[in-house]
Amino acid sequence: MEISQYHKHDDIVERCKQGDQRAYAEIYTLYSKAMFNICHRITRNMEMSEDVLQEAFVSAFQHLHSYQGRASFGAWLKKIVVNKAISHLRKQQVQFDEIDERLDVPEENGLDEMELVLKVETVKSAIMKLPNGFRVVFSLYLLEGYDHKEIAEILDISESTSKTQYNRAKKKLKEILKEEVYHE
Repeated sequence: MEISQYHKHDDIVERCKQGDQRAYAEIYTLYSKAMFNICHRITRNMEMSEDVLQEAFVSAFQHLHSYQGRASFGAWLKKIVVNKAISHLRKQQVQFDEIDERLDVPEENGLDEMELVLKVETVKSAIMKLPNGFRVVFSLYLLEGYDHKEIAEILDISESTSKTQYNRAKKKLKEILKEEVYHE
């Protein structure tokens, strides 16, 4: 019987639930780098990312009994990490521009004339230069795969605010990338 990709680490999770210290270390080794990257994309701060990561793993291990296997363990852990990172940003009073619900901001589509070959590091650097509110929504939507309704719930903002923040982030990112390309 083959284990599905969806639940490939559930045996390790079960060993954690039984108190196996090696299993805790295995889980941490398997997921810490990816979860740190999520933290860093949201917080944009190495020290805070490390703190968030540790808090998220402590919380996950303390609440392991609530993991029911309905989603992959990685998805369950990712949700904890995202919530911890958002919580840290809230403590720093990151502001999201609240938008009138009646305004429907159309999404920008298509590419403009700027067809450039950009290095991955250039794009990552540009994302880190986005204002906090823009960067968080942009990261959650584009990099973490949440939809605007989920982002609105996570951040306690309206769905239209999430969409607007995302569109503004894309526009600002284009500006940053243009600047960086022309200054190289």
